[in-house]
Amino acid sequence: MRFNDQFLDEIRDRLNISQVVGEFVTWDKRKSQPGRGDFWACCPFHGEKTPSFHADDRKGIYHCFGCGVTGDHFRFLVEKGGLSFPEAVERLAGQAGVQMPARDPQQEAQQKKRNSLYDVMELATQYFEQALAANVGARARGYLNERGVAPKIQEQFRLGFAPDSRNGLKEFLAQNQVTAQQMIACGLLVAGDDIAVPFDRFRNRLMFPIQDFRGRVVAFGGRAMSPEARAKYLNSPETELFHKRRTLYNGQMARQAAHDGKPLVVVEGYMDVIACVQAGFNGAVAPLGTALTDEHLGLLWKMAPTPILCFDGDGAGQRAAGRSMDVMLPMLKPGQSAKIVTLPEGVDPDDLIKAEGRKGFEALLSSAVPLSQAIWNRETQNANVETPEARAELESRLRGLANEIVDQSVKKHYGQAFNDMLYRFFRPQGKPQFRRGGGGGRSDYGSIKTNGRKSYAPSSSLMQRLKSTSVGAIHPREAVILLGLINHPELAEQHLEDLANLELTSQVAGQLLDMLVNAVARDPSISAKALQEQIEQRGMIDALNTITEQVRRQGIWQVDQKADKSDAEIGLNHALALHYKSVRLNKELKAAELALGNDPSEESYERLRDIQNQISSVDGTEALIEGFGSLSGRSMRGL
Repeated sequence: MRFNDQFLDEIRDRLNISQVVGEFVTWDKRKSQPGRGDFWACCPFHGEKTPSFHADDRKGIYHCFGCGVTGDHFRFLVEKGGLSFPEAVERLAGQAGVQMPARDPQQEAQQKKRNSLYDVMELATQYFEQALAANVGARARGYLNERGVAPKIQEQFRLGFAPDSRNGLKEFLAQNQVTAQQMIACGLLVAGDDIAVPFDRFRNRLMFPIQDFRGRVVAFGGRAMSPEARAKYLNSPETELFHKRRTLYNGQMARQAAHDGKPLVVVEGYMDVIACVQAGFNGAVAPLGTALTDEHLGLLWKMAPTPILCFDGDGAGQRAAGRSMDVMLPMLKPGQSAKIVTLPEGVDPDDLIKAEGRKGFEALLSSAVPLSQAIWNRETQNANVETPEARAELESRLRGLANEIVDQSVKKHYGQAFNDMLYRFFRPQGKPQFRRGGGGGRSDYGSIKTNGRKSYAPSSSLMQRLKSTSVGAIHPREAVILLGLINHPELAEQHLEDLANLELTSQVAGQLLDMLVNAVARDPSISAKALQEQIEQRGMIDALNTITEQVRRQGIWQVDQKADKSDAEIGLNHALALHYKSVRLNKELKAAELALGNDPSEESYERLRDIQNQISSVDGTEALIEGFGSLSGRSMRGL
């Protein structure tokens, strides 16, 4: 919204600049003269011991004679408070008692509706806070105590608890004159045509209120207190207030921290953010149940030019890192990038801070590598460099990545950086070091003599690590899932959160999945043809042809492009359900094998055999759904 000069001048006239600035500084009583509108303080923009920051109520401006910053009411809140200009205007208009410019009737009605929904979310937050403090929240409080979350931090993040009741919140809100329609609009109730009576969405969960950049609660995340819960974490659905692709957990506090020069750190979950803030890293944020999107990156770059993306060291964390790098590449601009850091496998920020404290996490952040180096590490981690053709393929892949950058200047420098890295990689001088993932100090090259000249070649240990990324075998069920998503990308958009954490057994299958998730996250309406073109551009067409032929040989038509969307969705959901069960059972199998080794009893052996039988059953399961395939003109049932 544009604001005319008359409106802005009225706010300036009603509010003294000292009143606005005084919320952030302590005026020097010896030097200031309030009666004359003359105020002095130590500058809030740079460290100093002698006051050189001046605010003049008569002129309505501030100026620092030390660092040179200057401006008016609105600029101060933008520069120091971290607000956008419209946010600064709205805040100061409220303080000055000036009516905001009138919107048209439709906008006004929409804003009124949104304001009422914010009130509903505030009531729900208070309900969850009260439940956490009551007897019913004892177990949740015990969990927080075990995780080392101090009471002060619990209050700061307004943590709460949703009792194990289908109607507890609904009845509380109804008593406060909230309609069922409003509760549904806020995503607090589960409702639908097939649900006779709507019920509470969050039950028996530790609650994390999610706030927008103005500090208003717009959604919730809930962690299950029962190990039997179907989903460990449950987030609010998309609502008029909440758009997960454009929201960051702890965004408001992190924006202020970034404006104060503190590092902006992106971690993966609620508890990681809370652990970081408790350790003094107020600039920690997390995306909300989805992969990092281009909208998220836009928000981050408004806060800081080079955020640090911190990923877990397990497979899921590394896949998330790869997806984030791919989303980021086209958006890079001069001075706008990121750094990447990877935690040790099996350790998250919360674990690291508990074990090594603030200094341990500071050391981790200091080890973050620039985005270009992180991409190089990823592409060369399992690169095949045995033949000239393989080296050419690596060079082509890196060139293709650089070409994804839209900004011509940044694209040119990335191309030069990759060329320099390739030169050092292929033509090492002296005694080169090849560091996998940016670490290690041992040489992976051995010296050889060719025509009497000494050169270097990869040692056997390096060649063992640099395995070919040929397509190889992909599990039949994983091939079905991938092809179904590629041929029907609209289904991928529906499952995006789950797909971001999907565990696949083949490296190539994982690469295809990462590419697909990135493409759909970037463009939710992407067509199957456009998606396949991107796959070809990234050099993965052989993998796509392989799984296409593999699925064709199995006689599975449900994931074909010509299949009706309803049949494709049924087939995909069935394959995903079997895959999730198979992954869970294989984890249980490993645990059972370990238990049998520690306790070779009949009971342990029977447990192992039962899990093996369940795995065999899953691998042989058929889809037996009445009418399946009728919309595609098929009568066969197999999947």
